Amino acid sequence: MIEDDLRAAFARHEELTPPSGPLRAAIDRAVVRRRRRRLGLRLAGTAMVVVAAALTGFTVAAPQHRESGHTLAEPAASAPAGALNVLLVGLDGNADRQVRFADSILLVHIPADRGRLYLVSLPRYLEVTVPGKGRQPLNAAFSVGAGQPRPDLDRGYRATRDAVADALGVRIDAGGVLTYPAVRELTNLIGGVQVCLPQRVHSAHSDRVFPAGCQQLDGAASVDLLRQRVGLPDGVLDRDRNAERYAAGLLHRLRERDTFTNPLVLNQLLQHLSSGVVADTGGSSLPALGLAAAKAATAEPVGLLPPGTHLEKSGDVRFELDPVLGPGFLDALRTDRLGEWITAHPAQATRLR
Repeated sequence: MIEDDLRAAFARHEELTPPSGPLRAAIDRAVVRRRRRRLGLRLAGTAMVVVAAALTGFTVAAPQHRESGHTLAEPAASAPAGALNVLLVGLDGNADRQVRFADSILLVHIPADRGRLYLVSLPRYLEVTVPGKGRQPLNAAFSVGAGQPRPDLDRGYRATRDAVADALGVRIDAGGVLTYPAVRELTNLIGGVQVCLPQRVHSAHSDRVFPAGCQQLDGAASVDLLRQRVGLPDGVLDRDRNAERYAAGLLHRLRERDTFTNPLVLNQLLQHLSSGVVADTGGSSLPALGLAAAKAATAEPVGLLPPGTHLEKSGDVRFELDPVLGPGFLDALRTDRLGEWITAHPAQATRLR
């Protein structure tokens, strides 16, 4: 009897129930929007990874960002005006491994006219101020910020960014933490990278020999070269120069494949990279930064090292800026006149080809 009464009550009120079709459609639309936002974040983040890899030969690993989603098909925000400085920190390791120091630190200067990219290798022993530790070599800033035993790559990046901004007197607009391992995959995906060396390099980690001149490198050979410093005339400085040469070759290869201008080619490359990759974009959007970097990358990049020398100081090695050329270099970097400075001091440029 109770069951019959309930059935009758439901039947009397059934006509008051709103139709389910519109509600179901609204739920479906919300699900699609959420999926699109997630996809937009993944593609936008990975697009910055391709730009970062094109600039350095590494792959972004960690720093978090808050960024509204943009798919590659959507119009990107207008490119930021003025010169841009992108800081890329290279690690020979990953987030699951103890990290002592940053291996390579590259400041990518994108001038306001977007004429070309300037790849400024910052010496790992450049003396900087690290909060709580006083004057330290630049590569120690990451270790102090990241902590141990499991490094926080985001904090390590911020500590390095702040140290670079303070030492050079420049604003850092964007950047990321970069690792060596995925360079193998990226290099192999694009069919190798041509690197032009001014001198023979014998690997201290393998039996591989890199002859002087231009040569096509696969992923394993590229990683091997990027790690070399023992036996090179200028040690770590020559390793920094070789990183610039690899970056130039990678940029050239990506332009050959229309990676920046062909959405189909770019999407195919992005599909092979990690969907969890993100980067620090500062106050700009990922698509806008990508457009600015891609425009500047159409010209041959210029690699350079700050003028200076390595000195032993209190038992440790430090890199000190040249007292004559150093101030002019810093002024040119701060005022977006690196092109003029290189023209006046051509010996400071790295021979990339």
